[in-house]
Amino acid sequence: MRPTWAGIHLDHLAQNFKHLKQRIGSNCEYLAVVKANAYGHGAVPCAQVLERSGIDWFGVAIPEEAIELRQAGIRKPILCLGGFWEGQESEIIRSNITPAIFLLESAVLVDRAARNLNTVVPIHLKVDTGMGRVGIRLENLSEFADRIRELKNLRVEGLMSHFASADDPSEDDYTNEQLNRFDQAYALLSAKGFQFTYRDLANSPAAIRHPASRQSMVRIGGLLYGLYRDILPKDLQLPELRPVLSLQSKIAFIKDVPPNETLGYGRSFRTKRPSRIATVPIGYHDGYPRALSNQSTMIVNGAFANVVGRVSMDWTLIDVTDIPSASVDSNVTIIGIENDLSVTAEELASYSQTISYELTCGISPRVHRKIIADVT
Repeated sequence: MRPTWAGIHLDHLAQNFKHLKQRIGSNCEYLAVVKANAYGHGAVPCAQVLERSGIDWFGVAIPEEAIELRQAGIRKPILCLGGFWEGQESEIIRSNITPAIFLLESAVLVDRAARNLNTVVPIHLKVDTGMGRVGIRLENLSEFADRIRELKNLRVEGLMSHFASADDPSEDDYTNEQLNRFDQAYALLSAKGFQFTYRDLANSPAAIRHPASRQSMVRIGGLLYGLYRDILPKDLQLPELRPVLSLQSKIAFIKDVPPNETLGYGRSFRTKRPSRIATVPIGYHDGYPRALSNQSTMIVNGAFANVVGRVSMDWTLIDVTDIPSASVDSNVTIIGIENDLSVTAEELASYSQTISYELTCGISPRVHRKIIADVT
């Protein structure tokens, strides 16, 4: 097989969940966000380990992701955070998927399908407290609730929302305002007779930074996968969290290059000395961003090697002049730890002016995921 692969450390995932529960507390249920292929880590193996580790719920973005989990044998409740599209309502009922509802039209579709299947479907109402993405606006909530009450094959069991900037201390006033709006929504709906089993507001940063957001359920995403250095303030006391994903390859080719020779597309790098340049089989189609050209590093035989030239679709060049032991088939650590050196997803994301979530989500399917350590 092509020697570029992602190592998935499921033992780290289980330990991260354990440490987060100890930090956040046991007075709530836990929803593991496994959308986007578990942030690029592999939704099915991650969900299987988390289910064995005692997770209460799973969260996905679209019904297709939930169905994949059901087909793999996952039995815990699944909340479809992004709702569904017309035509999917019967399948989400058959697959026992709980939809987040923020459109009246979606509620009507589910109610009709549930009536045809002679069942009652649990739903979670999603209110927009300030994210501005999807959700029922507070000024429309009273009318929306009255219409929902007319749909007899729905059972409203949850109320949820999403924070816009719970990770940012300078935005704490806004986060607190979102908390207040959520409380207003809860009070309005309770006055209309709705009884909620789940009040779901806290995402990863809120669960750590804003204790008041930890209501009857918290949603944990990036923290589960050990991604936090670019999500939470650096001075925040955190539980021990370890990256779940590493990214590895091998040197495919080495050449000697004289001074003053250019490398790669656009000739963006010029050698200043006699150099040994190695070619690594990873590129932007694999999820190694072009933005890393001429500025990131990889680890070869216990030493850093600079990326030189532009990252292309399938290949990346590194300078191994100062690593005499480097040769064809030498292991290359792209994300991970080797001896005392490390390259983190957060560091690569900072070079790319993005966040670690986008980086790991972007690792393409042609990069084989290999389970390094499972949990039974």
